[in-house]
Amino acid sequence: MAPTPSPAEQSEHRVLAFRRGNRDKAGDAAPRPPVSDLAGYMREPGESPDDYRQRMIVNGLAFLFVLALIGAGLWLADTMTNVRKDQDCVLSGRRDCAPINVSAHRW
Repeated sequence: MAPTPSPAEQSEHRVLAFRRGNRDKAGDAAPRPPVSDLAGYMREPGESPDDYRQRMIVNGLAFLFVLALIGAGLWLADTMTNVRKDQDCVLSGRRDCAPINVSAHRW
C-alpha cells in the first residue's frame, strides 16, 4: 500500500485559478473604466481657460516664501550654534569667552 501524502505536501504544488470580479454572462471580463465619472473635471463651454500668468506669479511667490523660510532656519541654526559655544566656554570656567570687536581705526 502506498503512503498517503500529508496535507502540507498536497498543497505545495497546487495551482489556483484567480478570477476577475467583473465578468459578463459569457465569462469574459468586461472592461471597467479607470474612473467612475469625469464630469467633475470637464470645463463648462463658457468657462474661461486657466490663467497661467497668475499661476506663475503665485508659484514664484511661494518659491520666495520657501527660500525665506530656509534662510530663517539657517540663521536660527547658526545663532543657536554660537550661543551653545559661548555657554560651553562659560560653563568650562574660562573668562575670555566673549568676542572682542577691535576696530581698524584707533583714536
